[in-house]
Amino acid sequence: MKTPRWFVVALAHAGLVLVTFAALYPVLWVVKMTLTPSQAFSLSASPIPDVVSLSNFGDLLLTRDMDGHWLFFRQAVNSIVVSAATTVLGVALATTAAYAFSRFVFPGRKAGMNLLLLTQMFPGVVMTIPLYIILDTLGLLDSMAGLALVYSSTALPFCVWMLKGYFDTIPRALEEAAIMDGMGRLQIFLRIVLPLAKPGIVVTALFSFMTAWNEFILAATFLSKPTLYTLPVALQRYVGDYSTEWGRFAAGAIIVTIPVMALFFALQRHLVGGLTAGGVKG
Repeated sequence: MKTPRWFVVALAHAGLVLVTFAALYPVLWVVKMTLTPSQAFSLSASPIPDVVSLSNFGDLLLTRDMDGHWLFFRQAVNSIVVSAATTVLGVALATTAAYAFSRFVFPGRKAGMNLLLLTQMFPGVVMTIPLYIILDTLGLLDSMAGLALVYSSTALPFCVWMLKGYFDTIPRALEEAAIMDGMGRLQIFLRIVLPLAKPGIVVTALFSFMTAWNEFILAATFLSKPTLYTLPVALQRYVGDYSTEWGRFAAGAIIVTIPVMALFFALQRHLVGGLTAGGVKG
């Protein structure tokens, strides 16, 4: 006897609902801790809070430093500045380097790409001490500029590989036609290649932004003043040796997540095309 179609559809939807709930359950737990005024860790399995309150958001946003300045807002600005600077610098360097690797033939081209790939095999924490010494020598410790430079250098290898693959998919005939029309290499790069590579550049920029926005270890190592902290470092301060302010920590986690979610929704039409096209050629 053939199984009714409605039964198959209902079973598929039930499975999708279960999978969706399993994926969203941790998020619902974070929301529950955010809306619960107590700072204790709830042992109940239910993701629905018993008491709803926005006090955790208020306590977090109204935090002040010793001089009476709004501390959380200043730390949010620090994260925005560092992430934006990392994105701009990383994309500017990655586009030019990737275009050179894609279009020009020069000694060490393949070795250079392989070395960039090799750097991705080591965890970033391995470079903490050398980077600390370099920043200390240059006088860039406890500075947004130093942190942005470090983030740009760590994100650059992936960005170059990503954009190099995307530039490989752009037909060379377009550039050859532009050369016949009298355009220079710089004009071709700026007016033809970059507009065509927009989806790949968007993905690269989003990756650079997320790398800087979410990074914790390097920021905690290179920054020592609360007024210079980025948001991940600021949130870690709610986790102590003997107690943890779970409510404020969860509220901060939700606030930190909002900009990244907004970027994903704003750029989602470019993401699929940028990721798939960049993986066609190596």
